[in-house]
Amino acid sequence: MSRTITIDRFLTKSEDWVPVKPDENYKQITARLWGKGLTLRGEVPGSAIAAARQYCAKAGQFLISRIDARHGAFGIVPEELDGALVSNDFPCFNIDASTVLPHFFEWYSRTPEFIDLCRRASEGSTNRVRMKEAKFLKMTVPLPSLDEQRRIVEKLDRVAALVDDRRNAIEAAERETQALLLKAFQRAIDGAPLRPMSEVAPLVRREVEIETDKEYTEIGVRSFYNGIFHRRTMPGSEFSWQSLFWVKNGDLVFSNLMAWERAIAVAEEHDEGTVGNHRMLTCEVNPNLATPEFLMAYFRTFEGFSSVVGHSPGTIARNKTLSSKKLPTILVPTPSLAAQRWYDSIEAKAREVRAIRASTAQDVEGLLPAMLHEIFVGRAKAA
Repeated sequence: MSRTITIDRFLTKSEDWVPVKPDENYKQITARLWGKGLTLRGEVPGSAIAAARQYCAKAGQFLISRIDARHGAFGIVPEELDGALVSNDFPCFNIDASTVLPHFFEWYSRTPEFIDLCRRASEGSTNRVRMKEAKFLKMTVPLPSLDEQRRIVEKLDRVAALVDDRRNAIEAAERETQALLLKAFQRAIDGAPLRPMSEVAPLVRREVEIETDKEYTEIGVRSFYNGIFHRRTMPGSEFSWQSLFWVKNGDLVFSNLMAWERAIAVAEEHDEGTVGNHRMLTCEVNPNLATPEFLMAYFRTFEGFSSVVGHSPGTIARNKTLSSKKLPTILVPTPSLAAQRWYDSIEAKAREVRAIRASTAQDVEGLLPAMLHEIFVGRAKAA
């Protein structure tokens, strides 16, 4: 793959402008970043489009964002987006298929090398960087023969299909795991009494006596049950304006501002000795009534999460707050500790399986980038 060609040898800019009619609906396109292609942004009436005319994109054309080309915002227009309108910031190019197969170019455009090419073709200050069309068209790309292009496309398409099959299998296995966990949880709580959080896991405020010359690590809670993270470590002098509270291993922690967005987590061993501000509501689980993992499992269920939302008054995100007065009134199921530990053991096994599955998924997702590198970079170097 030692031969190269300038992009203007096979890309020709389309000048298919169309007038925007206020009473007609038009599809609009979004270019996803990092070579992930084009997708439907939505459909709007012409009256919602400020410009009097726009480009009409055609299936098979190469569309690129002037603003985000350096971030991989481009792709081949798929059939379902044929006729969609785009602004002048999204030039469309016809591809000369007698020189470069469109699907081959689509694969090549997903490589870091092509994204770097777009970066080098972009100029401007921080907030005004734009792809310079003339410079882009004079960039060079590898040009194997048409037969070799077909072989490369067939190989990559075959691997992509296998990757999709594996990805679908992983997603199906995860759905099955979720269904089994829910069934096991429902079995564990069948007939169990409901008790308030004030009894099962009361809110505990372990106030920190801040020392100005001592360092403290402050935590936050990620949304969508994605755990606790360590926000920052700073000397006490930087925290002098606010109250801090100790976090202990096993605490059930709620972000009062984002609990409605599933910002709930269990503190782990590495979180012991960190601190939270007044927005972090720490609940110390009564070991005679519950396990932290079981309570966390409840708050992942529809009923458990609904109870959090129901105890978070407010109509918009900024004001939708789980208060320290309402949290203790939430009712939670409390089956026997034996039943809770039985469920916890099942969930622990599910976590192990998920870890293996995640590792497999990472390997699968890395396969195509590795092949693209081998085909478009490794062979070029070898040549």
